[in-house]
Amino acid sequence: MDFSMEFPSGPWTGFYNYRNSARKHRMDLVLSFSNHVVSGDGRDDIGPFFIAGRFDETNGECYWTKTYIGGHDVYYRGFREGKGIWGLWELPHESGGFHIWPLGEAEGEQDYESADEPAPVEAVNA
Repeated sequence: MDFSMEFPSGPWTGFYNYRNSARKHRMDLVLSFSNHVVSGDGRDDIGPFFIAGRFDETNGECYWTKTYIGGHDVYYRGFREGKGIWGLWELPHESGGFHIWPLGEAEGEQDYESADEPAPVEAVNA
């Protein structure tokens, strides 16, 4: 299966949550997918961050590190399903889930509106 159209570069939105909480924490990202490399930046309720990682068009898997500017790293691993990427994030003593999707996709709009933390789409290095 060709996943190249399944990983569109541009603005994405979504949320993450902690393992023991259903509360959704909104995040907005600008992602670039090219030659199996995913990169970008974004913002969530903790602050601005950079994204650097890889994706596999053959099975839809992607993994990256979210690095908060002047802060800590968070490790993400997910799979392209439907119109979004679903997966898990990890810190040394904490973990949880996430769901992101290309901005404007029909799937996820309900999740987008129910995400608790509003955050404008901003490129960190614009």
